[in-house]
Amino acid sequence: MILHIVKAKYKKKYMIWLRLNDGSEGIVDLKDELYGEMFEPLKNIKRFKSFRVDPELETLVWKNGADLAPEFLRDRMQVLNS
Repeated sequence: MILHIVKAKYKKKYMIWLRLNDGSEGIVDLKDELYGEMFEPLKNIKRFKSFRVDPELETLVWKNGADLAPEFLRDRMQVLNS
């Protein structure tokens, strides 16, 4: 199954609640993942909170062009159910 982000909500700090198309949901903490040219600007919490789920890519994207693969997010997610 190809993973897709179905829904995402900002929780606090650098944490985002996610629901994936496989039915799993949980919290991913991206605090330690914000390095490199595309992700450094997201250390600004206002910019970080501006993510959305792109309808074509079906994953998290930010206005500066940063995005994260659903598989990457799933691997780092604290699963609430599956």
